[in-house]
Amino acid sequence: MEMKEYIRDKRSPIPKNRTVSKVMSSNKPTDTKPELIVRKELRKRGLTGYRLHCKKISGKPDICYISKKIAIFINGCFWHRCPICKLPLPKTNQEFWTKKFNNNIERDRKRIEELRNIGWTVHVLWECQINSNVDELIDFVEKEFKMISH
Repeated sequence: MEMKEYIRDKRSPIPKNRTVSKVMSSNKPTDTKPELIVRKELRKRGLTGYRLHCKKISGKPDICYISKKIAIFINGCFWHRCPICKLPLPKTNQEFWTKKFNNNIERDRKRIEELRNIGWTVHVLWECQINSNVDELIDFVEKEFKMISH
C-alpha cells in the first residue's frame, strides 16, 4: 500500500515520524468537537442568531453575536497553550514550537484586546473546560446575553 504524501506549507519543520505528520495534517481549524459542543449548548438554551468565524470582526471569533457585541473564542489547549492544562512542549523541534506557541499566544492577546477596546465582551472558552463543564461556561455567556437584551 502506498503512503500518502502530505502537502507541506514550508512553515513547519519536517516531522521525523510519519505518524506525527499524519496526525498534525488531520487537525482542522473549524467545526472542532469543542466548537460543536458549545454551539449545541447555545442552541439548546435558545441563544441563537450567532455568526461563525465572522471575517468582519477583528480576530474572526469562533462564535459572535454582532448586535450584542459578544465574541466567543474556543481555544484548543495544545495550540493556544492552556493556562489550566500547562501541556509540555513537543519533544522534537522545540525551538520551532516555542516560537509558534508564543506567536499564537500573542496573536490571541492582541485580538482580544482589539475587541475589548471597541466595546466587545470577549469570552475565551478552553477545550478542557468545555469537556469538563460546558454548562457553567455557557451560564456566563447567557447572563451577558440577557443583560444586553434588556
